[in-house]
Order: sequence, then structure tokens, then C-alpha cells
Amino acid sequence: MTTPVQHAALPDKETIKQAFFRNLFNIQGKFPALATTHDYYLALAYTVRDHLLQRWIGTAATYTEKKARTVCYLSAEFLMGPHLGNNLINLGMYEEVRQAMAELGLRLDDLLAQEPEPGLGNGGLGRLAACFIDSLATLEMPSLGYGIRYEFGIFEQAIVDGWQVEKTDKWLRYGNPWEIARPEWAADVKLGGRTERYLDANGRICTRWLPEQVVVGVPYDTPIQGYQTDTCNTLRLWKAEAPESFDFAQFNRGDYYKAVEQKVNSENLTKVLYPNDEAVQGKLLRLEQQYFFVSCSLQDMLRIMKTQRIPLERFHEKFAVQLNDTHPAIAVAELMRLLVDERGMEWDPAWDITRRTFGYTNHTLLPEALERWPVGLFGGLLPRHLEIIFEINARHLDEVRLRYLDDHTKLASLSLIDESGERHVRMAHLACVGSHAINGVAALHSELLKADVLNDFHALWPQKFSNKTNGVTPRRWMALANPGLASLISEAIGDGWLRDMDRLRELEPLVEDSGFRARWRSIKLTNKHQFGIFARDVAGVGVDPDSLFDVQVKRIHEYKRQHLNVLHIIHMYRRLKTDPHYTPQPRTFVFAGKAAPGYHLAKLIIRLINAVGHVINHDRSLKDRIKVVFIPNFNVTNGQRIYPAADLSEQISTAGKEASGTGNMKFCMNGALTIGTLDGANIEIRDQVGADNFFLFGRTTEEVHSLQREGYRPMEAYRRDPELKEVIDLIADGFFSRGDPTMFQPLLDNLLHHDPYLALEDFAAYRAAQEQVDGAYADTERWTRMSILNTARSAMFSSDRTIREYAQDIWHVPAVPIDLELTTPG
Repeated sequence: MTTPVQHAALPDKETIKQAFFRNLFNIQGKFPALATTHDYYLALAYTVRDHLLQRWIGTAATYTEKKARTVCYLSAEFLMGPHLGNNLINLGMYEEVRQAMAELGLRLDDLLAQEPEPGLGNGGLGRLAACFIDSLATLEMPSLGYGIRYEFGIFEQAIVDGWQVEKTDKWLRYGNPWEIARPEWAADVKLGGRTERYLDANGRICTRWLPEQVVVGVPYDTPIQGYQTDTCNTLRLWKAEAPESFDFAQFNRGDYYKAVEQKVNSENLTKVLYPNDEAVQGKLLRLEQQYFFVSCSLQDMLRIMKTQRIPLERFHEKFAVQLNDTHPAIAVAELMRLLVDERGMEWDPAWDITRRTFGYTNHTLLPEALERWPVGLFGGLLPRHLEIIFEINARHLDEVRLRYLDDHTKLASLSLIDESGERHVRMAHLACVGSHAINGVAALHSELLKADVLNDFHALWPQKFSNKTNGVTPRRWMALANPGLASLISEAIGDGWLRDMDRLRELEPLVEDSGFRARWRSIKLTNKHQFGIFARDVAGVGVDPDSLFDVQVKRIHEYKRQHLNVLHIIHMYRRLKTDPHYTPQPRTFVFAGKAAPGYHLAKLIIRLINAVGHVINHDRSLKDRIKVVFIPNFNVTNGQRIYPAADLSEQISTAGKEASGTGNMKFCMNGALTIGTLDGANIEIRDQVGADNFFLFGRTTEEVHSLQREGYRPMEAYRRDPELKEVIDLIADGFFSRGDPTMFQPLLDNLLHHDPYLALEDFAAYRAAQEQVDGAYADTERWTRMSILNTARSAMFSSDRTIREYAQDIWHVPAVPIDLELTTPG
């Protein structure tokens, strides 16, 4: 019988208060009379970090001693959200710290609100990466998250006169108490220049890269604490610096700009998340960013192997490297360069190691998101990698010829180089060829990858393909975001569900308990009251907490169809104005999301949402029966306020366009009902919660493809549906733009003449589904039952389940429990 591992002891309130003041004095250099609320936040953050450090060091010591197989998760985005609250939850210190602060006259909520959010991601991709590393730590799996320490994250969104305005995200303005710089582990990264051949000491022909520029990557480490465990893994983000930050010779000659030019140019590389890549310079910088963090990370893995004295030939045994979408796909060529050019390994064993190291997760079905780089641009920045890719491609196409003889169509389709028009390097193809496993992120998405986007690769290597439906961490999205609901669930079934979400099924019998239903409703109403206060503060709109909160929060994009939602709102508005017998349930429509700065139609959709909201919210004749709220600057923090308050989750993307979605899972866990299409993970949500607890509408993927093949004509949909026509005409007449018929003309022209995402085609079905929503919400007890069942049946959507599947099927990484008694010195 094994002895259970003893977890580190947690501090009591007095110990917390002593450490808090010690950090206020010793790190902040402040005493209470001079301290600001932000000083108090930092003092508490350092206090909590101190409790992470013992676990962090113990975890690293254990992994080093055991030479543990390690997951390396390469992602250009990590949308972590604020750290303090999540760490308190995972350490089990939340309530003790709240009481300790209260005894000092401080509100924990006020301190939590001081933490700036690192906007190091665009949306779902970066948030998924954050959930995954939380689950890896919770499941005690050795892992390293690798990414970029952007100085400025995704822009801060403001709404001015209804339009999105982008402001700089200065998340590092006051420092970051959660990270530790590791300059001693810096890596040199080469860029540009040329290559040359030479003979080594054994007479072997080798290649040397003579770069035009060298940039230094400095790692910054953040501890990632697991829930109810002593495992504390690492998120390692790379910052670009110059090898020499100051040129004294140039300074002495009086050229002060030249003296710091190298520093400025180098640091620009990690200055901002996802530069606008419409211009060539933007494309070049984006490729530089991707190569920079991949090269730093692979060099870091080689450093770890050297420290642990593991032979180079066992690289693939030590590390399981997962490519989070195509952004890090250049890792395939870079590992080959490091093994062949830098370590002198022969091509065939190096290629075997490379393919056995990498797994590739595809996150998109949109062709424009499958990255391609012009060969000229790529070769100018990474001349050696282009040579390596050409060689990989030549050998790969030899294999294809053996399979398909001289089928030129197959050769063109499977080539890493797109030869049609200007030649491009296909990064998704590189990832497919250089990985031993390829997965989609929802059942439908994975099937569509096999049938369409990566069809020829699936035919060539069917054994590589699998599905790993995304998930989200219940620690942040339930325990932290919705403490009232989490407490009620723990009271009913015990608190083990936060590590074993399957236990939520134990809630199902309570659906018939009227007292439990009443408490469930009370918690939801409290969340809605709190959201109402927030909405008034940030959007200036008062809302009725008893109304149905109908919520669509996600990146603004035509395929996500926020404009379809708006068309329905206008339809409701027209009926309320013209039909005295129309008495729908009161509704508050909530939107949030950012549009890419260069995406004009998406920004116009935001303008339309705000224009419609302005008219409706100021129309007194409606008596507040409907309201429209756009919450600016959607991020993790605001998501934690929104998901617990939602009654209805809008997941209305065109079928076959959304890879998975994770917002849909957060809503479901928090008891919101879904109105949606058979797209992404909506299908699995409907399967889990039951068709009776999901409002389905819209054409299927097959029907979408069929309609578009036959020649979809949106103008016909407009003409055959009088109610749709009235809605479109109201916008076109300038009703929502103060009589200006031109403001929304580009959007209307796109809908009426192209409508690539079938918003007009699905409008009637969406309208009918919304009628069903209205009827269900009118029956309070029925709605509450449906809400409870959504939460009770949401276990599949925990990122813990997803990570277990990756570990079992792709990574083959066992758990490594941490015993601090064996790793703590002294």
C-alpha cells in the first residue's frame, strides 16, 4: 500500500497578515499611511507567490531528478487572465486570505480588481492554452508552456460614438509580480543573411548559416499552480533583446539614435501581439515572432537535456511538443536545423526524432487562417529553413509518388510549396508532414479536416488523425467566476467535482427538488444584479435583472454572425412597436467582443449593435421590455462577470465554420441554455445536455455546402421573407443612423449580394427558435430544470478530460506527483 503524498501546509490568517506587511515594507517600500490600493495588491501578490515558490522549486527538482517526460506546449498566445484569484483558488487559500484582508480593513475584491490583465492572446486559442496548462498542473503532468512575452498585448477596446477605438494595452506599466526573469538561460536567435557550404573535420558537406542579425531571447517564468496539488509547472515567455543594447562608438560620434538602434530594432520583435500583417513589414514581423519563440523554446529544451544529461538521440523520449495551431509550425524545420547543422546529426535519424516529437492541433476551417508565407519573404528572413523545407518537401513528394505514381494533382495538393501563382510555403502542410499526430478540436471539426481541409493528408496517413474536443477549466470559470453556484454545488454533492467533473451528474436528481431550484434561481439573480451594476458602470445602460439575459460574447466576425442576432433584435423591436398583442418576455441583449483593427465589416457590425442599442434603449414606449448592451474590452476578467449572469448563450455561427468554441462550454457549465447551430462543439453540448435542453436552428454543414454549390442568392431570401425585408429596409432607410442611409450600406450590400455565412438564409429558422426560447423562459420552473441539467451534464467540457485524452493518445506522458518533503532542502 502506497503512502499518500502530503501536501504543503497552508498558512493561517496571522501568518498571511505578517507576510503581507513584510512584503509591503520590504518589496514595495511602503507603510500603510502611504500605500495605495495597488501597493496592497502587490504586497498580497508577492505573499501568494511566496507560497507558490516552495511548490515551484520542488516540482522542478522532482522533474530534474526523475528526468521526467515533459509536455512542451508551443503557443503564440496565452490568454491567462489575472493570476491572483486563480492562484488563491488552486492553493485553497481564497477564504483564509479574504478574512485576513478583512481584518486589515481591506476588501479582497478591491485588491483583485487592481491586477492588470495580460492581453497575450486574441481569444479562444490563447484562452484554451491557459486552460490546458492549468489542467496539466492539476493532473500532475510535467509540462512547460512556451510563448511570447508581448510588451503590449491585444489592444484595449473603447467605444466612441458607437465605433471601436483601439488603445494600447500597457499591462506591464507597473511591473508583473508573478514572473521571474531568467537571463542566464537566454538564447541567441538568428535572422536573415545567407547560408554557405563547408567541409567538416570528417570531410562531410555541411551548411553554415551566416545571419544578418542576431536577437537574444530572455525567458520570463510564471508559476502555474495545480488545484489541490503541490505540482507547480512553468509558463516560459520569451522577450527579445539586443546582444548589445548600447553602442558607445556611435554615441561618442554624436549619433545618439544609432547608439540605441540595435536595442530598438530587437525589442520591436516582441513589442506587440499580432501586428497588422496587411503590409509586407507586418507579415515579416509576424513570421519573425513565430520563429523567435519557437527557436528559443527548442534551444531551451536542448539546454534542459544537457542539464539532465540525456543523450540527444532521446529528444523525442524526453519531450512531447504540441503545436497549438500553425503559428509554431516552423518548429519542424528549426528542430531539423538544430539537430543537423548545430549538433551534426545525420538527416534520417534527425527526421525520425522530429516526427516523433511533434503533435499538431489544427484550430480552423477557414482557408485564410491556414498560414502561408511568400517564398521570397520566407527565404529572406530564414534562408536555411527554406532550404530545409525544400529538402523535406522533396523527400515527402518521393513518398507521395510511390503511393500515387505520377498523379500531379495529388503532388500539388500535398506539396509544402504552393506553386499556383506566387509561390508560398504552406505551414499547415509542414506541420502535418513533420508531426506524428494531427488532431481537430471538436467531433465535427475533426471530421471536416479529414474530409476537406486536410483530406489528402488523411488519405496518406489516416493513423495520424484523431479528435480532441476542447475543454475549459472549472476552477476559473466556475469556482472563481461563480462562487455562489460553486458553493451550492459543493454543499449538495461535496467539493470533489472541481477535480472530477463527472460528479456533477449527482445534481440531476435535485432537478425535482423545489427548494434546490429556488436557491439555483436566487444565485443566478444575484449574478445578474451584479452584472447590472457593472453594465451601468461601463456601458451606461441600466438593465432589469428579471429579464432574460441573452448573451453573445466572442470575437466579432461575420461567420460568428453577430449581425444575425442584431437582425432578430430589430425584428423584435418592430413587432413591439407595431403589434399590440405581441408580449414577449423582457430581454436584455448583451454583446462583447473585439474586431481585428483592419476588419472593416466587423467594426461596422459593432457600430450597428451600438446604433440599434441607442435607439432601443432610449425608446420609452418600450417600457424597458428589451435593452441592448455592448460591453467594451471583452477579456477574461469581463468574461468572469458575464458567463455566470447569462440565461441564454448565443452560439449561432454558420455550420461548418467554427472549429469548436470554448465560450459555449463556459456558458453551459454556468447553467445558461444554448441557442445554436450544429457547429463546432455545439453538437457535443447538445448530445450531452439533451436535445430538449438546447434550442437548435439553422442549416447543417452539408446543407450549407449544397446551397453554396447550387448558387446561393441572398436577395431571394430577402424577397421571400416579408419580416426579414422589413428589418433590412429599416436599416437601409437610416432609421438607426440618424437618417444616414449610407452608414451601414457596405454591410447591407454584403448581406444582400454575397452573404457568405448565410445570415439571411437562416434568419427565419433563428426567429422560430427564439420564439421557443421565449416560451421556455415564461415557464420559470421548466427553465430552472433545463439550467440545472446543463450544468449537471457539462463534465465532458472540462479541460481536464481533454488533457487526459492528449496524454493517453498523443503525448504518452504519465503523472508525476510532487512530494515536497523529499524535495525541500534543509
